[in-house]
Amino acid sequence: MNPKQEIFIDMHYAKDHRTGYLFDPWVNLGPRRRQILDTSWPGLFRKGLLDHLPVDLLARNFKEFRGRPTKELYTILGGQILQQMFDLSDYEARNALLFRTDWHYALDIADTSDESLYISERTWRNYRQLSIKGGLEGIMFKLLTDDLIKKFTVETSKQRLDSTHMLSNMRKLGRILIFVTTIQKFLRALRRRRPTEYSALESEFIERYLAKDADACFSQVKPSEASKTLEQVSADLYLLIESFRAYESIVKLSEYKLLERVLDEQCTVVDTGENIKVTVKPAKEISIDSLQNPSDPDAGYDAHKGQGYQMQIMETYQPEKQDEKIPKLITHVEVEPAHIHDSHALLPAIDDTKKRNCSPDELLCDTHYGSEDNVQKAQEKGVTVIAPSPGNTPKKSLGLNDFTCDPKTQYVTQCPEGNHPQKTYRTKKNRLCANFPKETCLACPRRTDCPVQIGKKAAYLRYDDAMLRHAQRRAYEETPEFRDKYRWRSGIEGTNSHLKSEVGIARLRVRGLPAVRFAGTLKALGLNIMRSAHAMKVRIDEGLTPFLGQNSLVTTVFSLAQSFHLDFLQKMKNIIRFMKIPAFFQCAS
Repeated sequence: MNPKQEIFIDMHYAKDHRTGYLFDPWVNLGPRRRQILDTSWPGLFRKGLLDHLPVDLLARNFKEFRGRPTKELYTILGGQILQQMFDLSDYEARNALLFRTDWHYALDIADTSDESLYISERTWRNYRQLSIKGGLEGIMFKLLTDDLIKKFTVETSKQRLDSTHMLSNMRKLGRILIFVTTIQKFLRALRRRRPTEYSALESEFIERYLAKDADACFSQVKPSEASKTLEQVSADLYLLIESFRAYESIVKLSEYKLLERVLDEQCTVVDTGENIKVTVKPAKEISIDSLQNPSDPDAGYDAHKGQGYQMQIMETYQPEKQDEKIPKLITHVEVEPAHIHDSHALLPAIDDTKKRNCSPDELLCDTHYGSEDNVQKAQEKGVTVIAPSPGNTPKKSLGLNDFTCDPKTQYVTQCPEGNHPQKTYRTKKNRLCANFPKETCLACPRRTDCPVQIGKKAAYLRYDDAMLRHAQRRAYEETPEFRDKYRWRSGIEGTNSHLKSEVGIARLRVRGLPAVRFAGTLKALGLNIMRSAHAMKVRIDEGLTPFLGQNSLVTTVFSLAQSFHLDFLQKMKNIIRFMKIPAFFQCAS
């Protein structure tokens, strides 16, 4: 038995992974298998990340002196990360924890008995719910990512930002099926919780929606009959709402509130009294944040990407050839419904990374993030946003930037033809105006291409500070300097592809924003771990000294020896080579 310290804080069970083993429990693996583990993700996770997991936050969910001791908390949190990293179901993750040696090594599980390893799927899900409730996914992402940035000395001055689409474990529904599924959900809840009121409904009504072939009937409605079917299901939905409005216990049900939400978003109730008529709104009037599926009320809709969620990601990059010894790392993650516009994500991403001392100096992003307001506020935070200007390209060949302006006052001093304004001033609304001679502008050969407008007394060029900055941005976008910088933005599309192909972010196994955020955030962390493990492998292959500590007593001996006497270190190396202990070879190198 290995004398490794175990900590019982009241009923909270967590091993001390910072204290090394007196005897190496992994010596039976053999040198080749041990080398594979040490130079890939299990070695990185065990020696560099495991002891940073916030087990104290998870332990707060358990009583101090009541109940059985918890499962080993480092194993639980680490296993949740690995589950999302490899896109495993609960059953697959539980089996990996039971039988996979690489998981045991990564989680530092030396005792492979049932008492140490066995966990039921239900217990696994319960621990995940506690982690979701405490928002531990965001804390783990920040703690471990910040540690990887320091370990690999990742340069964060240049980063890029983009969003990628995610679909939860929900079915894509059309308008008819949104009505039908919401009604079915309410009827099933009513049957389960209020059987007396449920039995009062007409059997024909119940048969229409809860028959075995109900879904098939409504999903196969002909296009010519779609409007008629919509009228029927909307009337039925309104009937249910009014029939149970007087029952306080039923009104509090979440399924009843979904009925009201669908009615409000999809229908218009006309007239009152006996002549009430429920009409379905035209599709173009439906809000983008409307209910997409009653099984996942948090999901939104994006006209370009469709139903579901999106994840905002910001990552580091190297403007020249990628040095494989330094990984690209995702520094910021935020999961949100798909209908939220990308422009809202820029400033929170900057604020988040600035708090953690990993904010960029230059941030590449696409047009959606590059509004004038965002660019100015980011500049105030010390971040230069490099993004194309939003809006259509001006139709006239001459723009505001073609005029010469005073850099301090922003007043126009000369037009593209070399003419000077008679008068330049600011109006009461803080707009600027330059007055040119009317006769000169009427005779100008470029009059049709010029933004100057002919008035009664003079020719006027009206603009404001924002218009001038916008024009200057458009002019800068035509320069080789902008193109050279902005060409690196497309690299984040590769990260989006890796998130979908390697860690399975395109289609998740969960529903609801909290669960989707938990899975998406840990999958992004998993990609960071994979990239960092690759960088560590490259360093080792090139003969560089590993920077990660060893969890053994011998590491401490070597560190002390190297600090005090190099001759003693050399003698220790010779002794270890003579003993042929595989676990020590990396230390000796």
